[in-house]
Amino acid sequence: MITNRSAAAAAFALVALASPALAQTSPSIPVGTLTAFPTVVQTGTKPTLTWAINYPSVVKNYISVTPPGGGTVVPNQNLICDIRILGAGVTTQNSNGSINYIETKCQIKYNGASSWTTIFDGKNTDTIVQQQGIIKTLNVTGAKSIDFGGQYYWNNAWSTFRSSTTSPTYVWTLVSGDTPPNKVPDYNAPSLETFIKPYLNSSNKVQIGPMDVIIFMELTDTVTSAVGYDQQDLVLLVTFRTS
Repeated sequence: MITNRSAAAAAFALVALASPALAQTSPSIPVGTLTAFPTVVQTGTKPTLTWAINYPSVVKNYISVTPPGGGTVVPNQNLICDIRILGAGVTTQNSNGSINYIETKCQIKYNGASSWTTIFDGKNTDTIVQQQGIIKTLNVTGAKSIDFGGQYYWNNAWSTFRSSTTSPTYVWTLVSGDTPPNKVPDYNAPSLETFIKPYLNSSNKVQIGPMDVIIFMELTDTVTSAVGYDQQDLVLLVTFRTS
């Protein structure tokens, strides 16, 4: 954030679409079937009953986050991941009170690469961001770190690049049920960005799919007591799957 984020939240109203986090094929509770063979039996005989139970996948069975709550994701096997930008919240405020969203870049480093790859370079007003569409699908390798980073363009220059490899922490990765980083405004706070609210519940816990992680980034401020240090300058949703 560069300027007042309460105004930014009020100025941006995201059309509510079906949340990709809540529309996964993996069941959120165990589901099952019961079959009988044969289906027709004579009096005094018994069919064989067979249960089949499909337990929900849990992303922590497939990845680890290093350090816990930090920003580096390490899959424990080869996986596919779909990446969405939920919102890019770096803004400036005009003299008339209107809000400008700033060009923001998201980069990723994965599968043992030494260089960063740009997966998004745009603004919060871009259609793919507002619709929370997939910006990148990747095949990631087990035991190879996945790191995320971002920066914004302001005054004809790119800001300092912040990533999950940077110290102190500027990138936080969480799963469903986790508590957001302590500077993310709570569920009812006017400074909470509209694009995040569908992914938190009224208890201010992360509410996403069982195979999702949500990634919060702070790109503008270094002083944790600053108004702009709200850990919602760039927010990603990453959905992992095996096929």
